[in-house]
Amino acid sequence: MVVDGAVGTGGEPESSDSLRTFGAVVQALREHKGLSREEFGDLVGLSKHTVASIEQGRRMPDPDFAERAEKVLGNTGALRKAAPCLARQPGLAAWFRQWARLEATAITLYTYECRLVPGLLQTAAYAQTLFTNQLPPLTDEQVEAQWTARAERQRLLRELPNTTFSFILEEQLFLRHTGGVEVTRELIDHVLEIAALRNVEIQIMPLVQEAHAGLAGPMQLLETPENKWFAYCEGQRGGMFVADSKEISVLQRRYARMRSQALTLEDSVSLLERMRGAL
Repeated sequence: MVVDGAVGTGGEPESSDSLRTFGAVVQALREHKGLSREEFGDLVGLSKHTVASIEQGRRMPDPDFAERAEKVLGNTGALRKAAPCLARQPGLAAWFRQWARLEATAITLYTYECRLVPGLLQTAAYAQTLFTNQLPPLTDEQVEAQWTARAERQRLLRELPNTTFSFILEEQLFLRHTGGVEVTRELIDHVLEIAALRNVEIQIMPLVQEAHAGLAGPMQLLETPENKWFAYCEGQRGGMFVADSKEISVLQRRYARMRSQALTLEDSVSLLERMRGAL
């Protein structure tokens, strides 16, 4: 489903050949100009780590990267012509691709989840449990590709220190003990570690809650560096990318109400610590 945007409805992740080729061209042009990754990153508004990820074909560049890079690397036109042909690396489904491109440079990212702990907060063991229980079953290669892509995305939490990340998570996600007690214990430790980052806010929606603005399901909202807002809602077999301002306004109001209904940041950490101690 699409709301003034573009979305697929499932399908296998695509090859990363185009990303590796594009990255190799970026690296060749950068080195020809005599620029280090850090120097080039400063000129195009990216960290040296993000530049490295693009050059190694591990990250989809944001939609405006080719234009910014062309201005720095001599306006050869090579990157401008190649950018529309890029495909996301293995492990990220086709219908998630558009959102992931925006996520990589977002200055604000809000996430509400009621089904599972979001990918940005998962541990390898928790993710492995999800992958191995997926239907239809995945091959070992597909499981490895999906975790590699997910681990790469998690770097955003630390590589974008000026980006505000907000998560509202249902208490039941931790009470379910997905993967068993040891997996849950490690997961809570990891979430508490992430919650300590200055740019991350994690709130728990208590199990008993008489009023709840998020009963329609999970949602994600993000703000781009140009202060444009987009939303993403995911279901059983695909996702919905939302660009319509009226629809986004509705989701923003719902998210704002949930922030007031969920536990405070301090109380959320305290609850997670108590759950951890009870395991």
